[in-house]
Amino acid sequence: MVFTYETHVTLIQLAIRKDQKHYIVEDVMNGEFYEMPEVCIFAIELINQKKPLNEVERALIGRYPEEDIDILDFVSQLLELNLISELDGKEILSSSVQEKQSGFSWIPETLGQFFFNPISAKLYVLLLIASVGLILFQPNLFPRYSDLFAFDLMFQNVLALLVISFFLVILHEFGHVLAVWSEGLPAKIEVGNRLFFVVLETDMSQVWKLPSEKRNKLYLAGMNFDIVVLFLALVAQTFTSESTLTMGVLKLVVLNTFIRLIYQAAVFMKTDLYYVLENQTGCYNLMENGRNFLSKWLPFLRVPETETFAGEEKFVRRYAVFYLSGILLTLSITAYYYIPQLIFAINEIMMPGFLEPITSIRFWDSVVFLLQILLVSGLLLFSWTKKYRLSS
Repeated sequence: MVFTYETHVTLIQLAIRKDQKHYIVEDVMNGEFYEMPEVCIFAIELINQKKPLNEVERALIGRYPEEDIDILDFVSQLLELNLISELDGKEILSSSVQEKQSGFSWIPETLGQFFFNPISAKLYVLLLIASVGLILFQPNLFPRYSDLFAFDLMFQNVLALLVISFFLVILHEFGHVLAVWSEGLPAKIEVGNRLFFVVLETDMSQVWKLPSEKRNKLYLAGMNFDIVVLFLALVAQTFTSESTLTMGVLKLVVLNTFIRLIYQAAVFMKTDLYYVLENQTGCYNLMENGRNFLSKWLPFLRVPETETFAGEEKFVRRYAVFYLSGILLTLSITAYYYIPQLIFAINEIMMPGFLEPITSIRFWDSVVFLLQILLVSGLLLFSWTKKYRLSS
């Protein structure tokens, strides 16, 4: 579509908030958010005042002489983002309005505020320190790989791991949901992936309605619930006999929670701590910008272009190096540890089990093991296809 300086532009309803470095612009009807510098905000204000585009451009050049001003190009970008409602009095047909999220609307804000407030934030830190202290004073509490095998049969271990993992992951995500609702915002839980790991994730896109200093509480909420689980399980171990089934379950809970807490530090994936890193640096789209920086040498990493604002280049370069190192490390661990382990389990446990009679417990042990592989693979495929549909 061709624009001229005589084109009359009417924008949709926008809400604009100052952020750390720039501004967050919200499409009120669709719930979409965009980061824009001050020069764009000033242009939007002038357009909303019905100023002719040539006057808007002159005003921008006078106020921001160091910027490369092209008001027609800016209007074209606004149109691509579906932020224009009318051009020369003619209504612009944009994408349909998204339904407002209403997940977990039955949760009262006061419940979220009970778990997430200035006092509870300090308590979670104390519980983490206490958990580390317990492990240091009683090294036998440190989780070990053998803690995965609390039962004699593989299907029992698989079932226990699935049930415990599902419960703990739901609890982690429920922490995010409670924190989001403590600010009066909606949230919902979805299936996603980090590389080739299947995850549940809470859609917290509405956190952009909050100032940056309030967002970390929401990002760290799930980890805070993990810390509570870890502390309680460690304390319970100190009062439980070593040879009991309860001790085996507690060790599995500790191992599962410990691994997921360590996993959060892998900020080359979009973990909770990745979003904290973005929020602290004020460099949003850090992963996308890092991948596009690396795409100069590795074209397959390129993603749809995102803007790198002035002063962010050094953070993007450092993150890009960390991102690439993390991906290579994950692939190496998978190739030399997880895949051989899976092949060993298939050859030594699953395949021999299928050679047993159908009445044998070993046969059904292999069936459960195969179903676990199919379930995880199916969820991963679903997550990948959903991400592809959204990006296309």
